[in-house]
Amino acid sequence: METIIFATKNKGKIKEINAILADMDVKVISMEEAGIDIDVVEDGTTFEENAMKKAVEVMQVSQKITLSDDSGLEIDYMDKAPGVYSARFMGEDTPYVDRFDAIFGKLRGVEEERRTARFVSCIAAAFPDGRKLLSYDTVEGMIGWEAKGENGFGYDPIFYVPEKGRYMAELSPEEKNAISHRGKALRKMKVLLKKEMEK
Repeated sequence: METIIFATKNKGKIKEINAILADMDVKVISMEEAGIDIDVVEDGTTFEENAMKKAVEVMQVSQKITLSDDSGLEIDYMDKAPGVYSARFMGEDTPYVDRFDAIFGKLRGVEEERRTARFVSCIAAAFPDGRKLLSYDTVEGMIGWEAKGENGFGYDPIFYVPEKGRYMAELSPEEKNAISHRGKALRKMKVLLKKEMEK
């Protein structure tokens, strides 16, 4: 069984990824589990740049296939902010509740059809032999009027999914994986990985 490092310290992501790659002969572990403690400076201006930078830098330390994702929330009314700065919006240590309040404040009085938003996910893979892969996907929705739900993480509680009639954080992990930006980008990456690992 091949061990793949995922360049994250987020246990929620590791769980999500292992569920999606369950039928492959791989085990995905976090940087922490791999004993890697480096801070990659995410100074790219696109999700793709940040994802690839993280994957390459962690792969250089681990010398194993490394996956990384850069994802975020784009709110059309806010000129696609927070975008690539989603994790650092209002400062890295700012509680999400405060971020939600700030976003609700900016959208106060904005009608439903102008509250469109999407989650974006870009997954990068870096192989020790220099091969690189990228996959990308989104999930469309809108910013709700309150934070709801206990599942998921990050901005999930304020992201309303019209096709489900619920907020992202109200969906079960299985429902979320089926429609989420990261779920869709990971399934694309899985196809690419299978091809490369068979070579």
